[in-house]
Amino acid sequence: MWSSIKQRWESLKNRLTPSAELSGWRNTIFTVLGLLVILIVLVGFYWSAEPNAFDVRQNANSKFSAIGRSNVVGGTTTAALIRVSETLLDKPGGYLTNDVMPPGLYLDNIPNWEFGVLVQVRDLSRAFRENFSRSQSQSTEDPDLIIAEPNFNFDNDSWLFPPTEVEYREAIERLSSYLNRIADTSQSDAQFYARADNLAAWLVNVESRLGSLSQRLSASVGQERINTDTAGEGAATQSTPAASELAVRTPWLEIDDVFYEARGATWALMHFLRAVEIDFQDVLEDKNATASLRQIIRELEASQRTVFFPVILNGSGFGIFANHSLTMANYISRANAAIIDLRNLLAQG
Repeated sequence: MWSSIKQRWESLKNRLTPSAELSGWRNTIFTVLGLLVILIVLVGFYWSAEPNAFDVRQNANSKFSAIGRSNVVGGTTTAALIRVSETLLDKPGGYLTNDVMPPGLYLDNIPNWEFGVLVQVRDLSRAFRENFSRSQSQSTEDPDLIIAEPNFNFDNDSWLFPPTEVEYREAIERLSSYLNRIADTSQSDAQFYARADNLAAWLVNVESRLGSLSQRLSASVGQERINTDTAGEGAATQSTPAASELAVRTPWLEIDDVFYEARGATWALMHFLRAVEIDFQDVLEDKNATASLRQIIRELEASQRTVFFPVILNGSGFGIFANHSLTMANYISRANAAIIDLRNLLAQG
């Protein structure tokens, strides 16, 4: 009896014990999976690097050389808008916001950076369509910009039917067509008007965007703010009642998201303003506003300094740990204040 039980136990153990061949296959599979995970992580680190800045003048010269024409008023700003838009699609990893597979699926810093850039691209493309390309409010809109502007406003995370990249690529092609047309001296149907009122109209949107980013960054430590929604006008009203004091705090998991969105926005805006300095040179000199614009650019350049710590810290305002969001908010607030001064200068006769 005991002999029979022992034989059955040995038989069962032999069946449950994997063979050497099966064990070898299993080890191989685990090794391949481990290497694949390591590869995905390394690629994720590479894709998470923010693109470098570029020289807007050299960029414009290369664009015009490619089409065999000379640079014209508005050409540097148009070329900068094209290059910034191309960077969204052609940087390492391509456009990541709509990725549904790793490593793009788990990355969030660069997708937020992309959104910050995209908002600035959308605002400037709208300014092209509504202001820069038109001599007055009753002027006809440019046919290329009519398509480019709404294409940039397409859903930023669509991965199929159609992918976001297809819509943005078409917008870039339309901007390139517009660039080619304004440089063609044999026709005058496409224009770029470098006027103080056109520039001021775009700066209104820039001011609003930077003000919002500054507030969201500052809220990383939590604040009690006085409600100033209807301040400055005695007859002002609002839809529903609101408290006289508001507790504002950015959720902990969104702090790095807001930070990288601000990094993307200031990166794009830095290039746009460098291009504006070239195309609006006569206007800025006439208004004695060149120094103000250069100060804005300098503040934006400072916001692009390298972050040496691998994590976006959220220390208190005067605590022992750094607060990267407050540092970024400082540069953005200073740039925003300088933009207000610049708009005042542009409005003067």
